[in-house]
Amino acid sequence: MQEVVITYETLFELLKRERERTDLQKLEATFFNDVIGYIKDKKKILEAKSDSVFAPEEKKKTERQLENIYKILKELYERREKKVILLALDKSRTKSNLIDTGALLKEEKVFFDAVTSLLDSFRDSILYTVMNEKVPFMQASEERKPVAEFRSALDVKKNTKLVRFVYKTPKFVGPELEEYGPFEEEDIANLPMEIAEVLINKGKAEEIKEE
Repeated sequence: MQEVVITYETLFELLKRERERTDLQKLEATFFNDVIGYIKDKKKILEAKSDSVFAPEEKKKTERQLENIYKILKELYERREKKVILLALDKSRTKSNLIDTGALLKEEKVFFDAVTSLLDSFRDSILYTVMNEKVPFMQASEERKPVAEFRSALDVKKNTKLVRFVYKTPKFVGPELEEYGPFEEEDIANLPMEIAEVLINKGKAEEIKEE
C-alpha cells in the first residue's frame, strides 16, 4: 500500500472505500497520528492572525472543513467498528486461526482481542453451561457495569477456565478482592485461570474441556 498523505479529499476517499467494500480496508499504521497532525494544522489556520482581506473567508472555509472532517472520522470509525465486531464474532464462533486480521490497526487489534475474549467468556458461561444441563451462573449479573468491564478487558486480557464444582463451595474472595460464589455441587462457572487452578488442585472443582 502506497503511503497516503492525509487531506480532506483522501479522508473522504477512505470513507467511500470503507462504505463500498464489505471487508475491513487497509490503512497506514500511522493513520491516527497522521489524522491528528492534519487536524492540528487546520486549527493553526484558525488561530493564526492575518491582516489579509481573505483571512475571514479562509477561516470560515477551514471551520466548515473541520466540521466535515469530524463527521467523516466518526462514520469511518463506526463502519470499521462494526466490521471489527463481526470479525471478533467469527473468531469466537469458529475458533479459527484463519481469520484475517491484517487490516486491523494496532488499536483495533486490542479492541478485536477484547471483544473476542468477552464473547468467548459469555459463550462458556452460558452456552456450554446449558449444554451441560445446568442453569447459567452469572456472578452478580444485576450489578455488572458493561462499560467498566469492557475497559478492564482492554487493559488486561485474563485467561479463564471453565470448571464444574465437585463440592459445595462457600463465597470466597479472589486476589483482586473480587467475590465469587457461593457455588453448589455441580455448578459450572468460567473463572480466572489462577483461581480455577487452585480450586482444581484442592479437589473442589474439575476442568471442563471443550471438545
